[in-house]
Amino acid sequence: MPKLTSRAELQNIREIYKKSLDKETCKVIVCAGNGCIASGSLAVYEKLKEIIKNKKIDCSLELKEDPAEAHHSSLKIGGCPGLCSESVLVLVQPQGWLYSKVKVEDAEDIIEQTVKNGKPVERLAVKGPDGKPILKKNELPFYKNQTRIVLEKCGEIHVESINEYIAVGGYTALEKALFDATPEELCKEVKDANLRGRGGAGFPAGEKWTDTLREKSDVKYVVCNGDEGDPGAFMDQSIMEGIPHQMIEGMLIAGRAINANQGYIYVRAEYPRAVERLKLAIKQAKESGLLGEKILGTDFNFNLTIYRGAGAFVCGEGSALMRSIEGRRGMPRVKRYRSTRVGLFSSPTVINNVETLATVPLIINRGAAWYKTIGTEKSPGTKVFALTGKIANTGLIEVPMGVKLNDIIYDIGGGILDGRKFKAVQIGGPSGGCLTDDDLDLQLDFDSVPKAGAIIGSGGLVVMDDTNCMIEIARFFMNFTQKESCGKCVPCREGTLRMLEILNRIVAGDGREGDIELLEELSTTVLNASLCGLGKTAPTPVISTLKRFMNEYKDHIYNGKCTARECSHFKNLAIIPEKCVGCGACPKVCPVDAISAQDKILEGKKKAYYILDKAKCIKCMACIDACKFSAIIEEA
Repeated sequence: MPKLTSRAELQNIREIYKKSLDKETCKVIVCAGNGCIASGSLAVYEKLKEIIKNKKIDCSLELKEDPAEAHHSSLKIGGCPGLCSESVLVLVQPQGWLYSKVKVEDAEDIIEQTVKNGKPVERLAVKGPDGKPILKKNELPFYKNQTRIVLEKCGEIHVESINEYIAVGGYTALEKALFDATPEELCKEVKDANLRGRGGAGFPAGEKWTDTLREKSDVKYVVCNGDEGDPGAFMDQSIMEGIPHQMIEGMLIAGRAINANQGYIYVRAEYPRAVERLKLAIKQAKESGLLGEKILGTDFNFNLTIYRGAGAFVCGEGSALMRSIEGRRGMPRVKRYRSTRVGLFSSPTVINNVETLATVPLIINRGAAWYKTIGTEKSPGTKVFALTGKIANTGLIEVPMGVKLNDIIYDIGGGILDGRKFKAVQIGGPSGGCLTDDDLDLQLDFDSVPKAGAIIGSGGLVVMDDTNCMIEIARFFMNFTQKESCGKCVPCREGTLRMLEILNRIVAGDGREGDIELLEELSTTVLNASLCGLGKTAPTPVISTLKRFMNEYKDHIYNGKCTARECSHFKNLAIIPEKCVGCGACPKVCPVDAISAQDKILEGKKKAYYILDKAKCIKCMACIDACKFSAIIEEA
């Protein structure tokens, strides 16, 4: 693509690329999200390419600049379509066919039936709740119960092609921001939409922009917070990897709105693929004249720099993130002034998270009034969630704010695995709390969830069933936050450590009288006295489980049992003599020699079998895994 120097040139090239894209009547899009890549999607893609090349099939691997040269079939790699439990996913558009659990050996059928003959490979269709195949993506309960606006293009276009992003309307919002609106009007549109920050706090983005625009400074910054550190969360990662240009466009609009010329994308070190795709997207945007100096022939200059974090969870907090970019240790500071006044390098700064910025182009294109028709009055729009845990359909979902938890768990998620009973969902990651079946009718929005003792956070939903011990869940998250504490303030550094020690003792069977009261007291102290958001929310999983699962704490401490039978200390193992065949597999894996051989008389013959010394057993469960005859059981 030549470097674009005017609005007319961008509109013209968009029309050309759109014609080429429309000519592709069979687009085969292989998911290149992390879940599918881990399941072998890139090998599937390479096999499809190999067959196309060897058989000289009329199928394009990239969007043609000349519509006359465009093929009717194309092969692409796309972002995450969302249904990760069915990886590897292959989407065929515009037919809307979704193939699931695709393997390399399925490539031949996809080429022969779909690419050459325009017919679906029905055996690859996703199985519906009743076990019958559902070929159409939008007919699957997982998708038809969502409202995908931010993720609308994710998985639908070539993930590494700026041309395709432009062809489907990309950078139209930037046009409007440059030629049809003033900075004040841009701030007002985002403020009128009441776009609340999707990073967790829910602070109105338009207010941040307006405050920063008012500041008299020659230097201002836009910072994208891509430091997504919650266990079980991958929303921002999927956006950065699947639709990077949409987020970049949002940053450009933010820069225009506050009169900033420099932006930083802060990406956690554990996201190397996101970094690669963002680098490519930035390079493409610069070469196309959409980043850099005099963008589209205007006086607006804007450059982007990627900054890789070192993997510290605390750097998701705004002041710690800015210190990290400045080359200092990522530790929070006391906030005398908002970052909109004194931020990065002591200059006015807007910090928004990935999802928030990816939403901006939609608002500028379609208007604040349209955006407020989705969601609730005080929490308009949609929210992207990562749905994981003991649930049938795991993956990436997007739903209107105010959706009920029940709709996510059962309509979209397909219910609990193996027909077990729903117990709780941890929402908001280590900073969040748990919701139970009493909350299934709860609306998920920024105002309702805190009333239930949790937070929406960045959007992680970890589903648990009746085999999950809630004290172990609290211990897991406390262990995470304690390790991630920067150590700057005593309440967080010492308080989380003391709380973790108590939780470790309880799950190990050494709970004491007064532990519950001490946990409550420490939780209050850490919550009220910590410096930053990490410390102030670190006790939330403990507070939440104490409130909702007090019986499990009491069972561990006073009754010597784990209700969920998950904590190994409370398990008692036994070997059933009648089932034991004396194969000798169990003593070989026992690390403490708790299993020894005995003799038994069976049908008049002496045979060996094994017994377990419960006093020596450390409940590591290695023997259960080693036994092929189900002779070792957990006693009730």
